[in-house]
Order: sequence, then C-alpha cells, then structure tokens
Amino acid sequence: MALQFDHFVHLTPDPTKAAEAFQKLGLHAVQGGRHENLGTYNTLSYFDLSYVELIGIFDEALVKEAGSVKYSLRDTFIENNLQSGPQRIALRSDNLQELAEHFKAQGLEVNGPTDFSRTRPDGTLVTWKLLFAGKPDESLHLPFFIEWDEKDHERREDLTARGVIAPHELGDIQVDGAAFAVRNVEETVALWSTLFQLEKGASYIDEEWNSKVQRLSLQGGDIVLYEPLGEGVVADVLEAGGERLFALQFKGATQKVEEITNALYRFV
Repeated sequence: MALQFDHFVHLTPDPTKAAEAFQKLGLHAVQGGRHENLGTYNTLSYFDLSYVELIGIFDEALVKEAGSVKYSLRDTFIENNLQSGPQRIALRSDNLQELAEHFKAQGLEVNGPTDFSRTRPDGTLVTWKLLFAGKPDESLHLPFFIEWDEKDHERREDLTARGVIAPHELGDIQVDGAAFAVRNVEETVALWSTLFQLEKGASYIDEEWNSKVQRLSLQGGDIVLYEPLGEGVVADVLEAGGERLFALQFKGATQKVEEITNALYRFV
C-alpha cells in the first residue's frame, strides 16, 4: 500500500488570480477545470506529479450537498466555513480498496472508494477514485486518498504534452513537504506512521518558525509536522484554528515565505 504525495488543496476566492500570483513568483500555473457535480473549479501548478490545486467555489449549494459525505474534502470546506487557505493534502495509491480495508482494520470510519471526474477546458474528461477516512474525535484531519485511472507514467506524458507539467521560470522547483501544525509531534507521528505505514525522516529544530519538527518520508513531498516551542508562526496557527495543514514547502529556490490567500508557500 505504498503511498505518494499527490496534491495540496488550497481553497481560494478566485483560482485564476491565485494562479497569477503563482506566475508572479515564477511558478508555472494553468487552468484546470470544473467539478460540475461538486460545485468547484480549479487552477493547477505542477512539480512533476506533485501539484497545488487552487480551488474555488461556483455553486455553494452543491458544495454543501457534497459536504454531507463524512471526512470528504468538501466536508472540510464546510467545517472551515468556506474560509480561504490550505484544506487537506491528497496521498496517491494504486489500490484504494486495499487501503480502505487497512483503515477499517485500524478502527477508522471509511467512505469510498468513489469515482470522480472533472472536465478540462478542452472538453476532455479526467477520472479518478477518492477514499476518505477518519474518526469523529480527531482534531487533525487525515489526508484523503486518490487513485488515478491512468498510470503515473501515462499521466506524466499526457500532462507534459498538454503543457500542464512544464519548466518553472524560478528554476527546478520541487515539493519539499506539506506543513502541519500539531500540539504533540510524537503522538501524531506514532499515529500517522502506523496508519500510513510511513518511515520517519529527519527530526530537527526549525529556528525561524520556533518549532521542533519531525518528517514522515513520502515520494513527491514529505509530511512535515511542526510543534511550537514558544511564540511564532506555528503557535499562531494553533491558536487561530487548532491543529491543521498550514503551508507547503518547496526546494530549489532562494529561501523565502510568500502568503497567498491565507496559505503560506515557503521556499527552503
């Protein structure tokens, strides 16, 4: 059940303007498409097969209807009062049915796998399956899980041919990891490393964000867990909204942090 980083979901009032903000940073971004039955549309920025989904709402009623599926992405949108900012990450699997059985054995509630699709601007259809899992008392949302109907090499070839995957003006930029603010790194690592069968990566102190950090290793971008040591960015995130996803980190450019509609994009 090897998992890979797939994408970072950032809810924003205007995905086109958010894509323009990416382009000003020197990051390639393109129009995505519409999820006709789910009330959302998106723009995308790819770093090989790992990507940022800048997602917006065109029909709030459809979003709320889809949000009735427990632990789903749109359930998270509703729980967050449709506020802009990072929402969830998706991890990629080639066997969601096996993953669903694993999660049930671990005591999680599971929804899916379920088929989904969206229409590209050129009218072609993209299809995939999603799996959602969790527990009612969890303060930190789990990632959700995706299985594309094309193989990785097929998607890479197709997305490159379409110009969706393309060089970034800023350079050879890659996803370093998705940053989560947590109250206790050790507890979260113990749970998530077991649930997702992930190896621990580096452990260190991040002086800029005044936190201790533990990584969980994933191909395409790590899960990076931050526990505050005192005042600072991570402590502010926890105080404002509790344990949650709050940033995406890149490698391959000069160190800096940029904020786009309540999401932090950090170059490390």
